[in-house]
Amino acid sequence: MTQKQLALLTPVLAILVAFFIGGLLILTIGENPIEIYGKMFQRTLGTPYGFGQVLYRTTPLILTGLAVAIPFQAGMFNIGGEGQALIGTFACALVGAWIPSSTPVLLAVGLCLGTAAVAGGSWGAIAGALKVRFGVNEVITTIMLNFIAAALVGYLLTNHFAVTATTHTAEIVESARLARLDDFGGFFQRAPLNLALLLSLACAAGGYFLVFKTKSGYELRAVGLNIEAARYAGINVGLHTIGSMAIAGALAGLTAANFVMGYKYYFEFGATSGVGFLGIAVAMLANANPAWIALSAFLFGVLDYGGLTINAYVPKEIFLVIQALVILFIIVAQKFKGSLAASKA
Repeated sequence: MTQKQLALLTPVLAILVAFFIGGLLILTIGENPIEIYGKMFQRTLGTPYGFGQVLYRTTPLILTGLAVAIPFQAGMFNIGGEGQALIGTFACALVGAWIPSSTPVLLAVGLCLGTAAVAGGSWGAIAGALKVRFGVNEVITTIMLNFIAAALVGYLLTNHFAVTATTHTAEIVESARLARLDDFGGFFQRAPLNLALLLSLACAAGGYFLVFKTKSGYELRAVGLNIEAARYAGINVGLHTIGSMAIAGALAGLTAANFVMGYKYYFEFGATSGVGFLGIAVAMLANANPAWIALSAFLFGVLDYGGLTINAYVPKEIFLVIQALVILFIIVAQKFKGSLAASKA
């Protein structure tokens, strides 16, 4: 079996084994796993509304998955998608509520998306700059920046920007809102799926092109493979370190398009909770390859919404266990492949 075939087979086996173990857990509580899985897939993929909900949950996971995958190509592990998404969505909501209602659609949408990307990107770049300047491990800094982002946004929202007697900001102007896909034919039965899905797919395509089809992407991967060799070859390691983290933060910040511009039309604390951490799982299942991020995100979107659809029969936490098992098996498989390659060498 070739390396490429093994790379494709590994995630499939991980998913199948995780679902098998999940089925054993369902058996222990006295339910039939085949029936439970059947109900779950029917209610997620078998109805227009359920399918719309899955795609709605898939949208931010594509972006936060990319936010992990791109720095990973440069040898870095971005754990900060949670904070980067939080900062981006909050900044987007503030700008969207501040601009005049007469602002043209293209300008309003561009300002909100640009603000989300710049805010998230700046937050991500902090970790990259600390690594370049002081050698601080990005795992530590991104985790700490998640806490700082939560505290900062919580303070600003509570004390300065929350609408009276609520826990959310003012609504963004009409011209900054993204259309729901249900508006174009009514297929998704009023599910919150919106045009942010197309944005996230475009970002995935752009991420693949950047990493595998450009000189910068080649240099980025060279840094990830051997930082000293890359430096010796004249590659600006610091630039790629900070740049990849800034791109990651910008992508995570763009989750604002889904939550703020396409659904709620305001920022509400907790709206982005969990998307950054799930993005790590998405990226690992896709082997940090932007080409596979969308499919990986779709699987986790199915599991995320699927757990809610069958909560009356089995605890939705079982599907959280399945998500965790998929990642554990991927980690074990990668470790095994690494040991096998080392033994052959």
